[in-house]
Amino acid sequence: MELIKHGHACVVLRDGDRRLVLDPGAFTEPSALDGASAVLITHEHADHFVPDRLRAALDADPALEVWTNASVAAQLEGLGPRVHVVGHGDAVTVAGFDVHVHGELHAEVHPEIPRIPNVGFLVDGLVFHPGDALTVPDEPVATLLLPVHAPWSKAAEVIDYVREVHADQAYAVHDALLSDTGMGVIGGLLGERGPGTPTPYSRLAPGDTVEL
Repeated sequence: MELIKHGHACVVLRDGDRRLVLDPGAFTEPSALDGASAVLITHEHADHFVPDRLRAALDADPALEVWTNASVAAQLEGLGPRVHVVGHGDAVTVAGFDVHVHGELHAEVHPEIPRIPNVGFLVDGLVFHPGDALTVPDEPVATLLLPVHAPWSKAAEVIDYVREVHADQAYAVHDALLSDTGMGVIGGLLGERGPGTPTPYSRLAPGDTVEL
């Protein structure tokens, strides 16, 4: 399987001619959806989900389908069985990929801001995308897609999350709000200049591809 990093929280997992797109939001180039076999959406925030853009992709390809939570699905009314609602504990097959669903709620931004639904996706037992939450799956994770910066997080929580998941490797996502300087600081805290984690961490630039 190949992992292709796109802007911010979006990645594409490619296996042969199968192309699974996760969280193609507003900070991601629209071309991330080109050739998609299926789409997974963790939650409704605009940096993960753009309704009009996703509807356009669905209109362009009648075979394209989406798996997501109920609140996102409600914004895609009229698409019938092409939009699948999933929740914590579900196991589904999506474009030939085995997908396990973990988590229920977005991380807390502030006590006065209501939390929204958020689901994470573990694909083929290899790659876990938590969306906007520090969800720890109750099964092994080989590759963690790590939300390194957000209004709801702090570096200590990110470090402890990497330790708790204990994946074989971690790649940065949710990084569009950080400058190169900020990414260097976060990378150092997750690496040799921090308290240390058991998981090698690196950042892919948009367009970079790694073999998993």
